[in-house]
Amino acid sequence: MNSENNIHPVFDQLLSRDQKEQQLNQKGIVLWLTGLSGSGKTTIAKQLEVALKKKGFFTKLLDGDNVRTGICRDLGFTENDRLENIRRIAEVSKLFLDAGVITINSFVSPSIHIRQSAANIIGKEDFVEIYVDTPLDVCEARDVKGLYKKARAGEIKNFTGIGAPYEVPVRPAVTVETKGKSVEESAQKILDYILPKIKYGVV
Repeated sequence: MNSENNIHPVFDQLLSRDQKEQQLNQKGIVLWLTGLSGSGKTTIAKQLEVALKKKGFFTKLLDGDNVRTGICRDLGFTENDRLENIRRIAEVSKLFLDAGVITINSFVSPSIHIRQSAANIIGKEDFVEIYVDTPLDVCEARDVKGLYKKARAGEIKNFTGIGAPYEVPVRPAVTVETKGKSVEESAQKILDYILPKIKYGVV
């Protein structure tokens, strides 16, 4: 028997997104930070989450570490695995969105196609693409996890920026140029953009 025949959607019986947003006094949104490994995505995302908490907003931060040790731990880094990784993240983000949560995602998500797939799942009106623009030489100089060194040595294949391309977003909602900027300044730029979008009751 096809298991899909046993699935009976109950969406019409659940509390609506608007009811959840009213309770939280905020509008749900998905912020998608993309950029090279070492660009500062997660550091900025963490700072942004702290800033939002201080203003009374409820958030959830997703990044490679907490996703690939759990829901996506069975995936590698082939093109198909990257697509599946992002698909799962987007579906989880959509669930948070429906609960009125401000979801901050920090993923390399190197291709336009991958990010477009995520936007299609989440809904383009709720998907905010944020390009963390950091030059490759700066990312490589940081190399906090030693990944660039391993990629240069041939120990990691298809590493974005070295063995595989990174496609810069064409029209991101926000571009954060991190060179010469503090983490606080970078997070503030994003905060300034999203505040009007996440305040409940603001049209």
